[in-house]
Amino acid sequence: MEVADFEFYKGLLKDKSGLSISQEKIYLLETRLAPVVQKWGHGTLDRLTQYLRMKRDEAVIKDVVEAMTTNETLFFRDDRPFKHFRTVILPELIKSRANTRSLKIWSAACSSGQEPYSIAMTIEEAVFEKTAWKFDILATDIADSVLKQAQEGLYSHFEVQRGLPIQTIMKYFSQDGDRWRIKENLRKMIRFSKFNLLDRMSSVGQFDIIFCRNVLIYFDEETKKKVLSGLMQQLAPDGYLFLGSSETVLGLSQNLKPVAACPGLYTVQKAEAVSREPVIATPKTTPMATSLSRV
Repeated sequence: MEVADFEFYKGLLKDKSGLSISQEKIYLLETRLAPVVQKWGHGTLDRLTQYLRMKRDEAVIKDVVEAMTTNETLFFRDDRPFKHFRTVILPELIKSRANTRSLKIWSAACSSGQEPYSIAMTIEEAVFEKTAWKFDILATDIADSVLKQAQEGLYSHFEVQRGLPIQTIMKYFSQDGDRWRIKENLRKMIRFSKFNLLDRMSSVGQFDIIFCRNVLIYFDEETKKKVLSGLMQQLAPDGYLFLGSSETVLGLSQNLKPVAACPGLYTVQKAEAVSREPVIATPKTTPMATSLSRV
């Protein structure tokens, strides 16, 4: 692939999804776009590129974006966040939301649904009077193809084996031919919807907990700041934001505070707790002390 063609796709992906790719990913671009070339009958990637340069075909562009979106996931991926959610956060919010008995959770970039279903299973396993509560789990993704699978709740034997013991499979799945389907009580807990994290987030509402794990790593710094700012605006003042365990807000936001007990977990930083430079009073008796140099 020519450098100019790579730059074309790099700009297209950044504009449409916020995805930032480096030249080291050229091989990945060529590999993942091969099915798109075949689907639309362009013969070669060069011809597909020429076509998109001449005509901004949104249907083809959608397939390009979906092909390049990383959809690697599994049930209870890195189970520490789910353990902390069940043992610490859920009991705390059940207590603080006793009057409304309602809890809203957003699984952003949910891929094929393993994360929101893991959240639903975690709630089911928690010990409290669940029948008196309303749980609203919104699961969103930019890709139609993975959302379709997520809504169906239908997975291969390989997919359910990843992260789930046999007891959990038998409890929350029923066999459907050679695949496994999530049981209806869990599917009813989740609303699936297409959403681009670059769009206006106020349209999705406010949440007590937001899961947006292993997503920021694919964005450049400017996009990370924009997405984090949007997520924070949709988070309740006493809510929680789950990022990936290796993701950080350092240098990106002063308004999110890490929770030491769980890597990747953040709360909204209280205004009075945000560090500020000390105010240095200017002595009234020293007229010339109107400008202070800082190291």
